[in-house]
Amino acid sequence: MFQRKGWEAAMKKRDFVTQDLLSKIYQHSTPGPRKLPPERQLAEEYGVSRFTIRQALEKLVSIGVVSIVQGSGIWINEQARNSPLVYNSITEKSFDRISFRLLSLHKKLPDRDEQQVFGLGPDEFIWQFCRLRLVDSQKVQIETSRMPAKDFPDLNQKAIESSLQQYVLSKGYRISHLLTRYQAIVVNKEQAQLLECRKGQPAMQISNRGILEGGRVYEISDIVDINYSCTYVIPFNHDNLVRRKSS
Repeated sequence: MFQRKGWEAAMKKRDFVTQDLLSKIYQHSTPGPRKLPPERQLAEEYGVSRFTIRQALEKLVSIGVVSIVQGSGIWINEQARNSPLVYNSITEKSFDRISFRLLSLHKKLPDRDEQQVFGLGPDEFIWQFCRLRLVDSQKVQIETSRMPAKDFPDLNQKAIESSLQQYVLSKGYRISHLLTRYQAIVVNKEQAQLLECRKGQPAMQISNRGILEGGRVYEISDIVDINYSCTYVIPFNHDNLVRRKSS
């Protein structure tokens, strides 16, 4: 129990340092190259170990906000800082820490909603597949996806157990947008068995729609994630505030 509390406290410190450094990076608009203070100074300022600082910096490196140059320091990526930033518990991980396991793959006729989404006729087949996503060998997501078979006739296990986006790009398509919706849920019995967690555990249901340049949808997916977190750094939308006040 005490070891677990100590681990959770260390995680909270790391997450606080990460968020605070990210906030400070975006708070300042000084032009030209900028650096963060060295590890030792940051550890003193935050009252944490250099290991905790190193973990926080590793996360900032993984999302592309800073670069660590040996012998030179911790440099802020100005291009990233000048753009909206969205990262989550999956996209912050490098590909070598993520793996997939195919659970099922088959063709089926689309229902009415799927016809509407993909712009298909009732006799045009779609692929439906289910896969597990593992991060650092831990099962964290169940993903059920559908894709139009006419656009991806050779969809197979190898493509599904790697990067679907890379597979789509390899077919000559250009991805334009991702439309995403989040909803808090609890894990049911079947999901708990697949994820090796307890039934009723809080989770996030993530519904995605991948859109190609030109407007066609290439994939719809529903994901159950038991370890989801997401951070946004986006410009303040004044027009949205005015609209909500006047509605």
